[in-house]
Amino acid sequence: MKFLKFNLLLIFLTCSVSISFSQFDVKENYNKQEVDIEMRDGIKLHTTIYSPKDTSKSYPILMQRTPYSSRPYGENEFRSQIGPNKYLMEQGNIIVYQDVRGRWMSEGVYDNMRAYIPNKKRKQTDEASDTYDTIEWLINNVDNNNGKVGTWGISYPGHYAAMSVLSGHPALKAASPQAPIGDFYFDDFHHNGAYLLSYWIATSVFGYMKDKPTDQSWYQVPNIGTKDPYQFFLDIGPLSNLDKYYDEDNIFWQQLKDHPDYDEFWEPRGLIQHMKNVEPAVMTVGGLFDAEDLYGPFEIYKSLEKNSDNYNILVFGPWSHGDWARSKKRQSVGNVYFGDDLSENFQKDYETKFFNHFLKGEGDFDVPEATVFDTGAMEWNEYENWPPEDVNYTEFFLGENQTLTELADPNFENKFVSDITKPVPFTEDIKVTFTPRKFMTDDQRFAARRPDVMVYETEVLGTDLKLSGEILANLKVATTGTAADWIVKVIDVYPHDAEDSEEMQDHLKMSNYHMMVRSEVFRGRYRDSFADPKPFIPNKKTSVDIKLQDVNHTFKKGHKIQIQVQSTFFPYIDRNPQKYVENIFEANEEDFETHTHTIYGDSKIVLPVVKL
Repeated sequence: MKFLKFNLLLIFLTCSVSISFSQFDVKENYNKQEVDIEMRDGIKLHTTIYSPKDTSKSYPILMQRTPYSSRPYGENEFRSQIGPNKYLMEQGNIIVYQDVRGRWMSEGVYDNMRAYIPNKKRKQTDEASDTYDTIEWLINNVDNNNGKVGTWGISYPGHYAAMSVLSGHPALKAASPQAPIGDFYFDDFHHNGAYLLSYWIATSVFGYMKDKPTDQSWYQVPNIGTKDPYQFFLDIGPLSNLDKYYDEDNIFWQQLKDHPDYDEFWEPRGLIQHMKNVEPAVMTVGGLFDAEDLYGPFEIYKSLEKNSDNYNILVFGPWSHGDWARSKKRQSVGNVYFGDDLSENFQKDYETKFFNHFLKGEGDFDVPEATVFDTGAMEWNEYENWPPEDVNYTEFFLGENQTLTELADPNFENKFVSDITKPVPFTEDIKVTFTPRKFMTDDQRFAARRPDVMVYETEVLGTDLKLSGEILANLKVATTGTAADWIVKVIDVYPHDAEDSEEMQDHLKMSNYHMMVRSEVFRGRYRDSFADPKPFIPNKKTSVDIKLQDVNHTFKKGHKIQIQVQSTFFPYIDRNPQKYVENIFEANEEDFETHTHTIYGDSKIVLPVVKL
């Protein structure tokens, strides 16, 4: 079987960033030390420490714990850039990277999204206790530290940064979870019960175990032999046919297959429910167009706000996964341009000042509770609360003649055939990637013109209409089958005279561009409970409620609001057979059926309209 080299995938998984670090030379300004820190159960975790050569003053410790390697290994081998950004690197901080338990040069057994243990006894361990033990060793053994520690990380390292605030160590003063995984059943690999097939290739990274510390990759990424993932996954057929790429040795693949529901395996691994009585200052960061981890940062922030009395703020920009750590001057996602120097300004005015204030006592760091970019007005907004309190939750019903209307018509029926052999693609692009980015703002005209995508829109807006907060879809649906997925998309339809951006793909124009503002999928079997699925009764009108993640977007005068509803989104998510089976990972070819779905006119979208 053919495999790709690991390093090609690592670029995406670690959120490697092209930060502008000017000509600063890490080796000239920092000493490097590698140590193996013993945890309370005797397991040793490999830790790399970069300390400023200037020892005339003390420094705080900034730490990132990662499953993606603290490389390069060897005390004479230096990273070209260290820390969250160039400012924190150049100003001087003790920067620490640690391989988490069971990964790379650390001992122990890796557990994907290891469950937090609230009341640990004796030598019980979790990621919070490993953080505590690491901090304890660092402040007692690293010279010139000032006794204060901060944590940060993006994506999976962001999860460990969020987990760190549960460690209870008094030296931990600040944490910045950035695009943190909050719950693997709603981030990355699942969305509302649907399996994200686009992340299947990453299963190799998380699923294979190692039996001893290593500085070499012990897993390989399958080569699917084509640059057309839509056709590859369509030709593969049922998910069970992917077993030929991952056998029983891939533990994560077996876990995914064995636990399709939100059961006793997934629930304890969620972090959000544990965000209580937290004391360190927390700045949660996210991208409004992050296809991987949009659920985690919003829900972690909200849980902290509800259950803790700590300093707790939120920053959300017009970024895809990890964009805020990059140095690109023009900030765009796909074809849509949002402005210049947005990431640079975040690094300088928020990230650097946050850590300097809480770890060095510098400045007041007087920022609002929530700083969220308006992705329609192309400007930053400041809020005292998130979601904002000053909104009107306004209902728009899915009416006939492709209209969004203020009046419900329960007798109106919109029917479409969901042909399981020709699923709706989630993008026009032909590109192999397990971390799709640009589709989050993609032009949706290709989908709007398909017969299996239902379209509803307003008239051209006479005034600006701003949405801030959570969008809810309350669908009234039926199917001739016993299973179905439901995808809802919120679209900003641009006017005909809209001008192209530099980033616009050659085959598209901004004229009448259908910009996706938000989308979400819901696997219908989980409409009453993610732990207790059940089939649809054929042809019976049924309610399906979908929570779409928060937005901050102004639909400008001259634009239109459009809603699209469909039942496939391939291969971002896997194909639902549309015949109820106990476990879709075990479905057979004959289980896949084409069926007719109905959307009723009392289906509605509830939008958080800001009072302008």
